[in-house]
Amino acid sequence: MSVTTQDHAAPVEPTEPAPRGRLDRYFEITHRGSTVRREVLAGLTTFATMAYIVVLNPLIIGTAPDADGNLLGIAPVAGVTALVAAVMTIMMGVVGRVPFAVATGLGLNAFVAYAVASQMSWAEAMGLVVVEGLIITVLVLTGFRKAVFRAIPAELKAAIAAGIGLFIAMIGFVDGGLVRRVPDAAGTTVPVQLGGDGTLRGWTTVVFLVGLLVTGILVARRVKAGVLVGIVVTTVVAVIVNALAKPGPAFVDGKPNPEGWRLNVPTLPDPLIQKPDLHLLGNVSFGAFANVGLMTALLLVFTLVLADFFDVMGTTVGLAKQANLATEDGTDMPRLGKVLFVDGVAAVAGGAGSASSATTYVESSSGIADGGRTGLTSVVTGVLFLGALLLTPLVSLVPSEAAGPALVVVGALMIRQVKDIDFTDLGVAVPAFLTMTLMPFTYSITNGIGAGFVSWVAIRVAQGRAREIHPLLWAVAVAFVIYFGINLVKAVTGVS
Repeated sequence: MSVTTQDHAAPVEPTEPAPRGRLDRYFEITHRGSTVRREVLAGLTTFATMAYIVVLNPLIIGTAPDADGNLLGIAPVAGVTALVAAVMTIMMGVVGRVPFAVATGLGLNAFVAYAVASQMSWAEAMGLVVVEGLIITVLVLTGFRKAVFRAIPAELKAAIAAGIGLFIAMIGFVDGGLVRRVPDAAGTTVPVQLGGDGTLRGWTTVVFLVGLLVTGILVARRVKAGVLVGIVVTTVVAVIVNALAKPGPAFVDGKPNPEGWRLNVPTLPDPLIQKPDLHLLGNVSFGAFANVGLMTALLLVFTLVLADFFDVMGTTVGLAKQANLATEDGTDMPRLGKVLFVDGVAAVAGGAGSASSATTYVESSSGIADGGRTGLTSVVTGVLFLGALLLTPLVSLVPSEAAGPALVVVGALMIRQVKDIDFTDLGVAVPAFLTMTLMPFTYSITNGIGAGFVSWVAIRVAQGRAREIHPLLWAVAVAFVIYFGINLVKAVTGVS
């Protein structure tokens, strides 16, 4: 008797859905577990949380006099700020294919305004920004920037991501008015306090707290586009509160109004559409090297390069981990070289456009929190910035009290990266702690990263584990020692 056996088919492995059209294939929308609708909403969210730069950058760059007393002007800076953000964010989406938006870097713009332009003309200051961007771009093309990215220990990458979470939460609290600087006249060593006088008061604070509660609940309940919905709801509340209570701006006739709106007063502007002033495009000169001296110009460029290089590095690490784009060990991400290249070009574009150095924006985390996973998110954000060229007045409708809660909630999402840090190893814990805390406490991503790198190398050497230190970390640590001791370098070299 013969025995027949029935062949059993091998179990079928689950397959991911097939891409739907060219758009899906190009941006890998389905592959990354997203949808076109989700990407569009995420792009709206990112724009809503960073549109303030079209208003804030002109207040910093446009109102600061150069060495000759000349001003760039608020309206022209608003136009070039929106244009650079639009073009470079779209480029990041199309070339880098990641949900990272690009705009004028805060901190860098203040340095350009108060430390660079104060020593030369605005055209010469922007020329140094272009030089800085070109150096960054060359470092990308040579592979140096990517190599540094990969040389960062996984624990420090996690600390950088968590530190950025604390940093953007701090930005949200400050922009929303919940955390404020203690007036110098108070005669106290405490630098910040709750509200304007140690208490919560005023209708603008109520708007921020309502926004924080609404956004937190929406995100906790996993409502799709919860961050965007939170911003919209809070903005509507702000418009109603402003119409009824009329708290006014934070400064009235040059005098502080503690209960006023911190940046934008949420009122419908008139007119809604305004032709952009773009005459600052190309207003660049490279005469600084001759006019202020070679050493002074080189030190200024060095500071710009180091700040931009590692500010972006930290932001890229944090956003990649949040968007689940980083590899399991955190040492790489898809199209990293192209992402860093676009960011380098953005610095050049920012200088050429007189908008100051443009960089990858940490507020992109809000769109990622709303599900953005591909470059389509960035394309949507960039297109909205193009619209902001004509609708610059309308951008000012969203007050910082409405955008701030989104940053706080996103910060709470990013701080979860601390789970990847082994705090039982003090050789890891101390650098990680310094990285995370110095970002918000000094209001600088670069400072936090620098402290983490320097302390990582120093402690590893003290532990007799110098062989574990990547050669590039040695070089970066030395660069940061110079960066932190720049005033000593100036004193030694005699540069003012």
